[in-house]
Parts: sequence; C-alpha cells; structure tokens
Amino acid sequence: MMTSQHLDTWEQAVQWLREQPDQQKLVIDAYYDDPLSKAAERYWRSDEWQAIRTFLPAQRGSAVDIGAGRGIASFALAKEGFKVIALEPDKSDLVGSGAIKNLAAETKLPIQAVEEFSEKLPFPDQVFDVVFARAVLHHTSDLAAACREFFRVLKPGGRLIAVREHVISSTSDLAVFLDQHPLHKLYGGENAFLLADYQNAIASAGFGIDKVLAPLESEINYAPYTRNELKTEIGARISAKLPLIGGAASAMLGFGPIWAVLARIAQSFDNRPGRLYSFIATRPR
Repeated sequence: MMTSQHLDTWEQAVQWLREQPDQQKLVIDAYYDDPLSKAAERYWRSDEWQAIRTFLPAQRGSAVDIGAGRGIASFALAKEGFKVIALEPDKSDLVGSGAIKNLAAETKLPIQAVEEFSEKLPFPDQVFDVVFARAVLHHTSDLAAACREFFRVLKPGGRLIAVREHVISSTSDLAVFLDQHPLHKLYGGENAFLLADYQNAIASAGFGIDKVLAPLESEINYAPYTRNELKTEIGARISAKLPLIGGAASAMLGFGPIWAVLARIAQSFDNRPGRLYSFIATRPR
C-alpha cells in the first residue's frame, strides 16, 4: 500500500485507496464502496448506527449532518424520519456534496446538500433538533468555534451527537497518530485532540454533556468490529501473551458482567494515539 505520492484532494486519496487490491476491506469498512446507495443502506443497518439510534430524540424533526462526506449518515437520519441538511464543503461526486445529491435523488429521501464549513454555519438560530457529526470535530480548524455554532443552530433541548473523534493522551502523540494513519501521508488533513479539549469546547459552548463514550464502551467507537469480534480479538491477544490462562480468559469474556469490568480496566490502560471517543450533549431548554 505504501506510496511516496502526495495527492491534491481527498477524492484522489479515496480513489487511490479504492484501487489497491489489498485495501478492499478498509474500503468497505469506511463505506467508500459503490454503489453508494448500498453502502449507505449497510451503514444504516450496522451495529454502529443501531447504537447511535438509542441517542436520537424520540421526536423526529430536522437534523443537520456536519461534514457529511458521501452522505451515509444523512441517509441513516433520513431513514429514521428526519428532514436532513447535509453540510459538506467538498463538491466531489465521489466523497462530497455531488455524491450526496446523487444519493438523495436515487433514494428520494429528504436530504439537501449545502456546501459550507462547520465553523460558520449558514443557518438561522435554533432551527435543528439534532446536530450530527461523524468524525468531524477533529478536522475543525477552530474546535471551540464549531461547537458554538452547533449550539447556536440547535433548538433548546436539541441534541449534539458527535461520534468517532480521534483522541490523543499528549500533544507528542499527534505525530505518532498521523504517521500511522493510512491516508494522511497521501493527502493530509487528519488531526486529533486531547479528550479534555473536546469536553471543554462542548461545555464552554453551553452544552450539558450527557455521555462520553470511551473506545471499548460502544459499537459506535469500535466498529467495524462487532462486540463478539472484539471479545474474540482480545481473547486471542490474552492467549498469545498468557497461554496458561488464555482459554479461561476467552471464556470469561463471553460473560457480560465480566466483559464490562474487563473493558473498564482495559480502558484505563488504553493510550493508543487516535483512539475513538463519542460525545452526546444537549442544549438546555
């Protein structure tokens, strides 16, 4: 997969990835495969989205999907009954607003694409019931300003759902994360913040933070692994390091309460640069 090439656009980087025979699993896991309508349907049916669904407000209304990319989350929100505006500054027909417009036309779902950045939303105050952002906050040029804008456009009682955000433990970890990222060397644009940076930006904008989901706490963060696949992977790693107890450990991981305890313990030692967190917050009434 290695290349010394530097590409000018995100579309070119994704197209390059799609052409690599050894990266087809990543293409599918990232929903970069075609036809887009099938990829979006797969996302809507994924364990990740089923977990996100539990945080959606019962009253369906209007939603804005920030940094919507190809529109897979816009599709999912629309399938759930929301009228959706997909905010995406890239006009690409592969990874941007062009793809979203084609998806909306094909599926006849209520999705409107708007080409703008998240730090200055082109919407009036208090118009949305949900602000949804998937892997968006870590890309913002001004995290605090973006969160203030999310707060501004939400109705009182509206919900911010920001998922799959890259976290580092120290600023020195950023270079490690960027070096490990599969597409950053091709195009750039990746980033990560301290956990406190996200929490402070959300809280200082005026939100009440309802939930901070740690990497092993929810399918939202560890997808494309399913919970059973994650347990199998952790059990295999334990067996490799501690063969005498590995079999017993794998069996214990299948028991719900033990899994919950071990996941919390593992979380306290998880310092992987770029690990994923998600945030659920509400604008007070």
